[in-house]
Amino acid sequence: MKFFDKPFVKTIAIALIATLLLASFAIHPGAQAQTPAPTPQQATPPPQKTNEPAAQDDDGEVEIVETNLVNVLFNAVDKNHRFVTTLRQEDVQIFENNEPQLISLFQRETDLPLSLAILVDTSGSQENTLPDEKAAARIFIDSVIRPDKDQAAIISFSGDATVEQDLTNNRVRLHVALDRVEMAEPAKKDQIFVYEQEEKENQQTGAENRGLQGSTAIWDAIWATATDLLSQTPPRTRRAIILLSDGVDTTSRLKREGAIEAVVGANAVVYAIGIGDADFDEGALKKISERTGGRAFFPEDEAELNLAFAQIQQELRTQYLISYSPINKARDNTFRQLKIDLVNRELRKEKLKLTYRNGYFARAPAPVSVKAERTPKARLPRPRRPPKKR
Repeated sequence: MKFFDKPFVKTIAIALIATLLLASFAIHPGAQAQTPAPTPQQATPPPQKTNEPAAQDDDGEVEIVETNLVNVLFNAVDKNHRFVTTLRQEDVQIFENNEPQLISLFQRETDLPLSLAILVDTSGSQENTLPDEKAAARIFIDSVIRPDKDQAAIISFSGDATVEQDLTNNRVRLHVALDRVEMAEPAKKDQIFVYEQEEKENQQTGAENRGLQGSTAIWDAIWATATDLLSQTPPRTRRAIILLSDGVDTTSRLKREGAIEAVVGANAVVYAIGIGDADFDEGALKKISERTGGRAFFPEDEAELNLAFAQIQQELRTQYLISYSPINKARDNTFRQLKIDLVNRELRKEKLKLTYRNGYFARAPAPVSVKAERTPKARLPRPRRPPKKR
């Protein structure tokens, strides 16, 4: 047998040694040329199941929200009208259509962000009280709005609704917007708030036959605020409307029930402050407040007006949150009655009063994509009023 010559054998040996060295670097973790193993943050995550909501992007642009949970805010006060802030999950039971539900989450709400809309009636009936309303609202904003978490909007309305200031955490801008609120000029037919075509079936006809002088469209303003403003805020947000009005509606195309449904659909609460120069509709203001989980106040002077705002502030800071997944999974757009009971016998003896919305509409399920920076819709008009005639 003829052997290969030595130079050729030497070349093969060198190549073989190099190959073995490379292999050893690939196998042994202590080799210096090794690429570091990925950390848990760098590791590729397993594929998500299609029936689970996607996690939020790192840049916060889009968040997929699970819409199956029902969220209910409530307050508790004792017989001396003091807020109770020590309730535990085992102290309460929630019912949907008289059927007990399993609570998924129970917590105090003082730290959740707040989105607030202050609606100011500028019709003729508010001429003498408007300055006091604006002054009390300024104090309220400074006391409630936490710039790092909360935001508020100022909306004036008479025959139509105008956004004086969109949602912002800037208190100075909110003060400037309140300064800009002034009595509305007599309404004209072409100034009546006009909805988009798809809402026409929900509108009430005959507004043209009512007197437009000093007109007031309360339910239209509330509907637009809940639908176009508050419902667009992030999901983990408390939403509230502060309504300053006498409650007398003269030109709304929507009925009160339509406004209530919009507020409930936006998971918002209405706090009504009945105020004005003449008589006001206590029944209407109480109805929309109680149905949405809020309260109605009827101050008789400036001191009582400031007290009403202070009580609202305290309620917003002492809320509880209950979240549950309904046993009845059907999403048939029906109204589901809600009830919260105290199951703690000792607390029952104290006769605590619980305040919460009386129900919700079981809408069709769908994950909702929420953009971090919202582009507001155009249903609520934002142009400034024309200058006063000299």
